[in-house]
Amino acid sequence: MKKRVKVVVCWLKSRVALIEPGQTAIKGAAIGLIVFTSLLVFLNSILVTYEIGDPWYLLFGLLTLPVATLIGFVGSWMTKEIAKIPRLYRIALIFALPLLFLLVFGEVLLILSLVAVFSLLGASWFSFNKKGFRRLTVPKKVIFCLGLFVGLVGFGVGIYFYAVTGLEVDPIENAAMLSVDKVDTIPGPSPAEPGTFTVKTITYGSGSDLHRPEFGKNVTYNFLTNPVNGVAFLDNWKGFSGWWRTRYWGFDYKTLPLNGRIWYPQGSGPFPLVLVVHGNHSMQDYSDPGYDYLGELLASNGMIVVSVDENFINSSWTDIFSGLEKENDARGWLLLEHLKLWHQWNMDVKHPFFKKIDTQQIALVGHSRGGEAVVHAAMLNDLDFYPDDATIALDYHFNINSLVAIAPVDGQYQPGEHKSELKDVSYFVIHGAQDADVSSFMGSAQYERITFEDTRYHFKAGLYIYGANHGQFNTSWGANDTGNPFLGLLNLKQQLDGKTQLEIAKVYISAFLKATLQGEKKYLPLFLDARKGRTWLPETIYLSQFEDSDHKILASFEEDFDVRTLSVKSGKAKATNLSVWRESEIQLKWDKKGSRAVFIGWDYELEDSLKEEKSKLHVPDSLIASYSLSFDSSVFKLDSTSVLRFAIAESKEDSNPKSSGKWVDNSDENTNDSIEKDSLDTMEESDKNELDNVDTPEEKKAEPPLDFTIQLVDSANQSITFLLSEFSPLQREIPITIWKTDFVKGKSQSEKIFQTFSFNLAKFAKLNPNFSLNKIKSVNLIFDQSSAGVIVVDNFGFGKDFQ
Repeated sequence: MKKRVKVVVCWLKSRVALIEPGQTAIKGAAIGLIVFTSLLVFLNSILVTYEIGDPWYLLFGLLTLPVATLIGFVGSWMTKEIAKIPRLYRIALIFALPLLFLLVFGEVLLILSLVAVFSLLGASWFSFNKKGFRRLTVPKKVIFCLGLFVGLVGFGVGIYFYAVTGLEVDPIENAAMLSVDKVDTIPGPSPAEPGTFTVKTITYGSGSDLHRPEFGKNVTYNFLTNPVNGVAFLDNWKGFSGWWRTRYWGFDYKTLPLNGRIWYPQGSGPFPLVLVVHGNHSMQDYSDPGYDYLGELLASNGMIVVSVDENFINSSWTDIFSGLEKENDARGWLLLEHLKLWHQWNMDVKHPFFKKIDTQQIALVGHSRGGEAVVHAAMLNDLDFYPDDATIALDYHFNINSLVAIAPVDGQYQPGEHKSELKDVSYFVIHGAQDADVSSFMGSAQYERITFEDTRYHFKAGLYIYGANHGQFNTSWGANDTGNPFLGLLNLKQQLDGKTQLEIAKVYISAFLKATLQGEKKYLPLFLDARKGRTWLPETIYLSQFEDSDHKILASFEEDFDVRTLSVKSGKAKATNLSVWRESEIQLKWDKKGSRAVFIGWDYELEDSLKEEKSKLHVPDSLIASYSLSFDSSVFKLDSTSVLRFAIAESKEDSNPKSSGKWVDNSDENTNDSIEKDSLDTMEESDKNELDNVDTPEEKKAEPPLDFTIQLVDSANQSITFLLSEFSPLQREIPITIWKTDFVKGKSQSEKIFQTFSFNLAKFAKLNPNFSLNKIKSVNLIFDQSSAGVIVVDNFGFGKDFQ
C-alpha cells in the first residue's frame, strides 16, 4: 500500500513539474511587477508635481523606488528561511506591495488584482521572448496561453474599470417629493442671484510670500500687514518639514502672515464682514482663490468678503517625516487676528475701509478643517485666556453672529481635551453624501453642541445633499477628494457636477448670511424644508435639520437611562406593541454624534400582498404599535403660532430583533418557511445586501418611504390625527458608494441623517372644532401605515411658526 501511495505522489509531482514556472517565467514576472509598479510611481510623481508646481516632489517620488528596492532585498533576506516563493519574485512582491498600497489607499482587492495582472503580463512576455512559444512543453503552452489571456483581459478590464465614471446604484425614492404639492415656495428671486452692488477686489498681505506676488511684492502700502507669532498654537514646525516650510514660504511660525483676498461692494457702507477660510489641502496647491464664487456673490449683495490665506499651515509632502499636527486651534486663532486687523482698519481715518465695516455683523465661513476652525475661532473669541495654556491672554470679544461650516471635520483640536461647544450663535452646516474625504457627516455632531440661552433670536441648521462631494465647494479643488491623481478609482456616477454643487452652496450660504447679517428672515423656511426653494435649487435629495431659540424641548432623550422619563418633569413616555424601544447614542460612520435619541421599531410580519398598499394594513387595533409622550398641558404656552417639531431618521437595524438568536428555541421543529425566515434574520448585513443585489427578471424598485399617524390629544380627550406625510414621508437611509471597488465587494456606506418635521398646530386643529391646541396633553405616534420599520426620533418639542 505504501509503495502505491509513493508511486502516486511521485506521479503527481512529475505532472506538477510539467507546468511549474521556469526561471525565465519567474524572472519575467518579477521584472514585470517591478517595471509596471515603477511606471505607476513615476506617473504619479509627474502628475502631483505638475499639480502643485513643486519639482522637489518629483525627486521625492523617484527616491521611493530605490528605497522600495532596498526594502525588498532586506525583507527578502529576513524571510528567506520561511518563504517558499522564489527569491526574485519575493523581492518583487516586497518591492511592489507597499508602493501599490500607498497608490490605491490600501484597497486590498485592487492591490491583489494589480499584482496578478502585472505578474502574468511579465511572465508571459519573458517566457515568449526568451524561450519562444515553440520550445515550451505542451502543458506550459497551455499555461502560457491561459496566463497571457488572463493578464490581457485583466489589464483591459482594469483600463475600462478605471475609465468609466462609475456604476449605477439601486434606485432611491426621494421621499420629500412625494408631497411636494403641499409646499409653497418662497417668493422672490433666488439668493444666489447677483445683487445690485458693483464689486471691487484687492488683496492684502505681509509682503514676505516668496511664491504669491499678490501677498508679497505686489501688496500696496495701505494693505501691508504685520506678521503674527503663532508659536503658542503650532506644535511641530520643526525638523525637515519645518525647514522646508520656512524655505518654501520665506517665513516661519514666529512670523506668520495675515494674507487675504477681498471682494467688497462699492459704496459708503457700513457693510457686514464675512471671513472665508479653506481647509487642509496641499500647501503648494493654493486653496484661497477657490471661494471666488462666494466673494463675488456676497459682495454684490452688500457684504465685505475676505478669503483668508492659511495655505502655509496646510499639509505638505514633507510631512511624511513628521509635520504640523492638530493645528486647528491655530487656524481659528488666525481668523481672530484677521478680525483684529479689520477692526483697526475700520478705526483708521487714513485707511480706505475707514468706517465701512459693520463690526456688529460678522460671520465666519470655513470648509473642511476650516469648517471646524470657525467654531474654534468663535470659542476662543469669547475667552480671556487660551484654554490649553492660561498664561496666554486672548481678549478679542468681537461680535461674531453666525458661522457656516462646509463639510467640516470635528474634534481635530479639542480645547481641554473636550470638543468645542458654543452658545448663542447661529450655525449652518452643509455636507455632501458623496464626500470621499470627510465621508461622515461630522458637522452634525457640532450641530448638537450649539445651544441658545440669551433673548436674541438664533437658529442652527444642517443640510445633507445627495451627490455632493467634498472638493467641489472650492473651485480649485474640484471632483477629486482624495489627493490621489488617479481620479478613476472613485465612483463619480452619482456625483453632482461642479456647477450644480456650487449653485446649491450659493443658494444656502447666501440665504443664511442674508438672514443672520441682514435680517432677511423670509429665507428661514428654506433651512427647514429645501422644497421651499425648489425653484432655485437643482433636483436631488436634501435632508434638513433645523432648530431655533424659540424651540421648547419636550423630549431630548438626554435626561437619564429611564426610557419613560422626558425632559419636562411631568412628562412620561409609553410604548405599546413595539418590537424595538430604547434610548441610545447616535452612531455616525466615524464617531458618535454626541446625542442620544429614542429608537422605535415595529413589525407586523404581514404577507407581501398586504405590504403593497399601506392603507390596507389588516392588523387588529389591539396589535397596532404606538409610542406616546404625555405631559402637563400647562407646561407649554401653545397658541395659533405654535408648531410641533421633531427630527427623525430611519435605522436599518432589524425591525424584529427577537425573531432569531437567543430569543428562539431552536430545539423545536421548524417548517421550511420558518427556517428560511430565521436564516434571513440571522444573516450578516453584508450578506443581506448581496442577496438584495442578485439580479431578478423584474426591474428593481426603490423601497417606499415610511409613514405613520400622529395623534394629538387635549385635556378633554379631544384629538386630531394626521399623517407624517402631511409634511413628508420619511426618507429611507441612503446608501453611498464612494470607491469603484466597493461595487465588486458589494459594499456601501450609510449613516443616520435626520430630517426635521414641522406641523402647524392651528392648521390641524381645524380638523376638530372641539380640540383645544393650548391644552395638548399628549403626542402619540401610531404605526399604522407601514408594515415594519425602525425610526430614530430626537428633540421632540414645540416652537413658533415662521412669521
